[in-house]
Amino acid sequence: MKNIFSTTLAIAIGAAISASAMAQTNATEVERNVNQQQRIEQGLKSGELNTREAARLEKQESKVNRDEARALKDGKLSVTEKAKLQAEQNKVSQDIYREKHDTQKGNPDSASSKRTQAEVQRNINQQQRIEAGVKSGELTKKETAKLERGQAHVEHKEAKAGRNGHVTAREEAGIQRAENKQSADIYKQKHDAQVR
Repeated sequence: MKNIFSTTLAIAIGAAISASAMAQTNATEVERNVNQQQRIEQGLKSGELNTREAARLEKQESKVNRDEARALKDGKLSVTEKAKLQAEQNKVSQDIYREKHDTQKGNPDSASSKRTQAEVQRNINQQQRIEAGVKSGELTKKETAKLERGQAHVEHKEAKAGRNGHVTAREEAGIQRAENKQSADIYKQKHDAQVR
């Protein structure tokens, strides 16, 4: 009887550690999204990035989020999937550095830059909410996948709007609608009955 109890306890502890490690891995991926978005926002505010450059970077971030959603769809993040996501994030990181240190400059006070700055700041907020949900256990991997797919959609709209270097008020309104939907989805997923 004592051996069965010890074995059961060991299995339970192992499962808890494994779940915690997977949640940490998942949270780390989302945290990296936050950091990349913060670097893009800082580049826009300093003038190191113009709207067109930020749009190209948002397009890359959109792809990373889509791939992250695809990898988490089955509720698991394999070693191969994690390595692929890290390689993609490393490429985006290098591109952010390159774009910020090239000769192109942006006007942080232009209407387009201000709009893009606000959109990127909202991305940061949304990603931080997702990250908090992962860390607290409010979000399952499948829910995280769905929310990352939503983030990819928002960032794709931002990339499309800024690809010509100008974000109009109408384009901004469309992006805000997508962001509002994403915000509501994050709230709903964090407050439903599903937990990790």
